[in-house]
Amino acid sequence: MKKIRDHYFLKARKEGYAARSAFKLEEMDRKFGLLNKGQRVLDLGCAPGSWLQYAATRVLPEGTLVGLDLKPVEVKLPNKVRIIRKDIFQVRDEDFLQNPVFDILLCDMAPGTTGIRSVDVQRSYELNSCALKLSNRILKPGGTLVVKAFQGEPLNRLKEEFRSCFESLKLFKPRSSRNESIEIYLLGFNQKPPELRN
Repeated sequence: MKKIRDHYFLKARKEGYAARSAFKLEEMDRKFGLLNKGQRVLDLGCAPGSWLQYAATRVLPEGTLVGLDLKPVEVKLPNKVRIIRKDIFQVRDEDFLQNPVFDILLCDMAPGTTGIRSVDVQRSYELNSCALKLSNRILKPGGTLVVKAFQGEPLNRLKEEFRSCFESLKLFKPRSSRNESIEIYLLGFNQKPPELRN
């Protein structure tokens, strides 16, 4: 994939982030107050590691920070950060050790794109649907889920699924997203207890 060497690319390099995407999480954190010291945070699709780098500054050393990805994370991270190399479609609750309960799940996953928008949007939906199902199992009641989605027809389905599981849903496109990008972030706040999910 071609790297866009714009302001955010250069800023990421200057500040030591693995990718410009760190600024997307920073924007959302500043706007919505996502991250706090002591939280248990799971970052799905964490490679190359820029979201972990930013989250570490916000939740550690008191908190827990776990990343999951098929690809290796080569950027230097604090010792307390744990990386699981696994496919999200194959992950099990026990992969997160004895206490698989998180305050917030961050998901910046994107599918391998084909250039055919309808296919790419559907693949993005399938990844996010998997992240939502995982959050229903390992996110604490009242917790938060953030996912990156591609805009298209399946996005409406995903929004309805979020509304059935969370008290509040926000959509957000960070300034640091490229103008031509079809990505948008869904933020589900205050996960409902199981008996209240539709």
